Amino acid sequence: MDTAVSRTNENSPPYVENTDPQARRRHGDMSAIPGWGADLDHANRPGYPMERTPPRLEGVHWDEPEQQHSHVKVFHSNERPGMTPVYGTSVPPRGLSGMLRSFAFRFSENDMRHWLVLLMADRVDMGEGILEDLAHGHIPNIFSEMGGPAEWRYNRAGFVRKALIVSTAVALAVYLLRRRNR
Repeated sequence: MDTAVSRTNENSPPYVENTDPQARRRHGDMSAIPGWGADLDHANRPGYPMERTPPRLEGVHWDEPEQQHSHVKVFHSNERPGMTPVYGTSVPPRGLSGMLRSFAFRFSENDMRHWLVLLMADRVDMGEGILEDLAHGHIPNIFSEMGGPAEWRYNRAGFVRKALIVSTAVALAVYLLRRRNR
């Protein structure tokens, strides 16, 4: 790419070679430049159209797969008319996280509230899982489940930094709580 400033006369602006299509054509053949001509005629572009209708499967006994029946609530986008024929039901919605997911699917997928509520529902579901473990007498090993041993083994500097930040935050919280109680 030309980066030199050249002025043929006092009236021509600098960098005219980079912006003027006529000046580019005067420099010669540009077809060796990757991506050059991407906005030219579609008939000359080998990748156009990118999407094609895939061929139908041969020898199948159906035009569309049979609709899967479900005994649990399955969320789907309100932007589509119906359910896909096949979907997963391994983790049905339950508890507060399920109610949050139900609330999230009232909004369109292009609405930020949809995704933020789903993120919050995931965090609530994690908390519900910990409470469920405690209710069944299983004390979760949060350090291992959050990747602590791997962090210590492969990213010691990051582990120490996080430990210092958490220790400082806990010490500050304890200090402020003790100071308030005096």
